[in-house]
Amino acid sequence: MGDPEVSNSDPNTPTPTVVVAMGGHAFMLPGERGTHEQAVENARAICAGLMVFVDRGYNVVLTHGNGPQVGDLLAQVERTREHIPPRPLDVLVAETEGSLGYLLQRALLNELRQREVRRYVVTVITQVLVDKLDPAFAAPAKPVGPSLSEGRAKQREAEDGWVVKLDGKRGWRRVVASPRPIKVIQRHMIREAAHRGHIVIAAGGGGVPVTKDPSSDDYIGVEAVIDKDLTSSVLATDVRADLLVILTAVDGVYLNWGQPNESRLGAVTMAECRRYIDEGHFPAGSMGPKVEAIYGFMQRGGKRGLITDIHSLADALDGRAGTHFVGRI
Repeated sequence: MGDPEVSNSDPNTPTPTVVVAMGGHAFMLPGERGTHEQAVENARAICAGLMVFVDRGYNVVLTHGNGPQVGDLLAQVERTREHIPPRPLDVLVAETEGSLGYLLQRALLNELRQREVRRYVVTVITQVLVDKLDPAFAAPAKPVGPSLSEGRAKQREAEDGWVVKLDGKRGWRRVVASPRPIKVIQRHMIREAAHRGHIVIAAGGGGVPVTKDPSSDDYIGVEAVIDKDLTSSVLATDVRADLLVILTAVDGVYLNWGQPNESRLGAVTMAECRRYIDEGHFPAGSMGPKVEAIYGFMQRGGKRGLITDIHSLADALDGRAGTHFVGRI
């Protein structure tokens, strides 16, 4: 079989589009060291599961997290900073967009070739506009990078302008802002490629955060972290997706998680979703951003949202698993 060719090249064909968001821990399973070989195998496994969307005729946009991978790069920067000039966080986000995108791109191409499906796969280094006046910049709270001694952390604070905080038992760590995404800069290219039938990997790690220089109107990279689920929500709106799927470590969204009366939600209306959010069922550090991402997508006109895990995905698409978000606000 030669180079892949797109089988559905008619942009007017009413093919549904799905945006699928997966976490950075999908590349490194519990108990693993995060070796390259493990990342390759995990990418292969998850891409095999994602073929259900190809089999069902969807146009596909795939987003992913990068927390463990950026953490490794930050640790490398810290250990070599006396010998190699350190790279800023926005550049490291872009690096992981490329490296993880490559692993996914290669695995997807191999799966497509095995099925003799002629579609291209493309990875887009994605910039995401944030507001320089976002309140998150005034109160950085997202820990990044390795744990440091208090003395080392204070030195970085004095020399590099870091904000550092004690992160529980992990010790002192740098914290950065996590501003809300406003606009995906490459949204038109991503939408057009997806609507032409190509599989697009975009917005890795929530995308590279950029702001506008007020004097020149140029884009400027900023050292911050954008929640990848919130960026995926904005991107799903931008590409006019019919479905936003957030893959996580559990098979759905639960009320009273971890308690004797926990229960998985099946189909959830937007009114119910709002009530559950207001009642505090979804913690900010876990399921909260995922539910908020689906809610925002539906609020902006999205048709359907789904939260599940990769193992339950096929059944979830048939309504037999997962948590489904339906209806208008």
